Amino acid sequence: MNIEINSETILIILGGVALGWILSYIKSLFTVRKYKKELKEYKDHLERQMKITDAGNKTLMEEMNALKKENENLRISVKTLGQKPGRAEIRQFNIYDSALRKMMLQAPGFSSAWESALQESEREYEESETGLKNIMGKVFGTSASGSSETSSVQKIEHKK
Repeated sequence: MNIEINSETILIILGGVALGWILSYIKSLFTVRKYKKELKEYKDHLERQMKITDAGNKTLMEEMNALKKENENLRISVKTLGQKPGRAEIRQFNIYDSALRKMMLQAPGFSSAWESALQESEREYEESETGLKNIMGKVFGTSASGSSETSSVQKIEHKK
């Protein structure tokens, strides 16, 4: 194995190395372009998703602010309606009416049963004014006694 190194052999070796380097460079250019294109697609996708999320968040925030304003307005309206002239008398009448109905059903002895029924009716009326009873009725459905009380309250208020 005697290899002669002369200028022609050196030129062939250098030419092969240069050709390999050029082919490797061209291949790396294509690879880099492919990855840049893929990266650009990912960036575009991320930008679209961020715009969609941002638009959804803005819509939710606007809706939440509108609902907060509406809730505050309704709360003020309820307070105002509760302070109308004659409202306290209607409230007291409804409490007495509910207590009397319970008395007729529960007890033959009048005085102690009247007081307990009156206190229970006042507590129930307070719960219905705060909205807890109404919410519970909507969630779990109204009972037969609750619906007759509400209908009598609505009839009394409707007459005024």
